[in-house]
Amino acid sequence: MDEIQNRQHVVKRNRPTRTMEGDAFSAFAITALRLAGHLTAAGDRLAKPSGQTSARWQVLAAARRNDMSVAQIARSLGLARQGVQRLADMLEREGLIAYADNPQHQRAKLVLLTAEGAARLGVIEVAQAGWADGLGAAFTSAELDAARAVMARVMEMLENDGAAGG
Repeated sequence: MDEIQNRQHVVKRNRPTRTMEGDAFSAFAITALRLAGHLTAAGDRLAKPSGQTSARWQVLAAARRNDMSVAQIARSLGLARQGVQRLADMLEREGLIAYADNPQHQRAKLVLLTAEGAARLGVIEVAQAGWADGLGAAFTSAELDAARAVMARVMEMLENDGAAGG
């Protein structure tokens, strides 16, 4: 037991001090990461009846725009291009998306939603609407708008400054 207390003492002694704002931001970041995990799990549950996952759902939704390449979809979702390419290739093999020539880039094909992909996406979106309405009812739109604005500002700062000093 003494050994454990010594280890904990060393960890506590070597912990850097933060400002009150730094502590608050760290708590915010941990909460956001936990929320992301819960949202992904909920998205997987919503997408499962259509044979999809949250990740595949995101690519299907992006494909609906008809004017994005895999790289553009990856950037818009904040994901690695290679991962999105693997998902898109699977969705294409299943007939849920198709690739089309891109007038802006000879090699980067556009990702298009097929009729079957649109049907599957529609089923997911109906389920998501009820889910979002239910959760959204627990908050005011002003509360949700304020939370979204803070998250958007943090994302912008991280995108503009890398890891913001990290």
